[in-house]
Amino acid sequence: MIFNSKHDKFLNLLKQISTNLEESTQFFVDFHINQIEDLDKFSTVMKKYENKGDSYIHELIVKLNKTFITPLEREDILALALKMDDVLDGYEEWAKRIVVYQIKESDEYMKKFVDFLLQATKEIAKSTDLLSRRKLFDIQKHIVRINDFESECDSILEESLRHLFQTEKDPIKIIQYKELYEMLEDIADNCEDVADTLETIIMKNA
Repeated sequence: MIFNSKHDKFLNLLKQISTNLEESTQFFVDFHINQIEDLDKFSTVMKKYENKGDSYIHELIVKLNKTFITPLEREDILALALKMDDVLDGYEEWAKRIVVYQIKESDEYMKKFVDFLLQATKEIAKSTDLLSRRKLFDIQKHIVRINDFESECDSILEESLRHLFQTEKDPIKIIQYKELYEMLEDIADNCEDVADTLETIIMKNA
């Protein structure tokens, strides 16, 4: 593995991608929807975060194409960036979906999901910071936590679907909420994919 100041631009860009992801997740969790008009604002801001993430991905690809020597294998750099982008895409897609469904209140299961997703995203940000500082062995504990949060989301999905089918009589609401729960769990899976990619990088370079 080649680590020197000349090639920090890649590691710093990965850190920027994770910081944007963390900020978007914090907004996703903190934003309060009080009326239908707030849904559009929520979706618009999430789209801005997603566009910013896409711009970082484009910049990274351009730099990779112009650089012969990289601090990590170029496919690993790109894979990590794209996996983080998948997480952000998931948030943005969920925000668009609640606009379509005109749902302005989160239930207890959605709140549980996003709490664990925020924690997982924070662990991703910590991991990329450690990566930028060449502290590969310290990343492992954050990988474990990300996987733990994904497991928690698996349990929430099972619990939420069971409750939904036992209590909801409106078939339209069942379809809507089932999809929203599953989309949140998919985001957790995307976080786990980031963790798997980080683990691959550690195995190759530590």
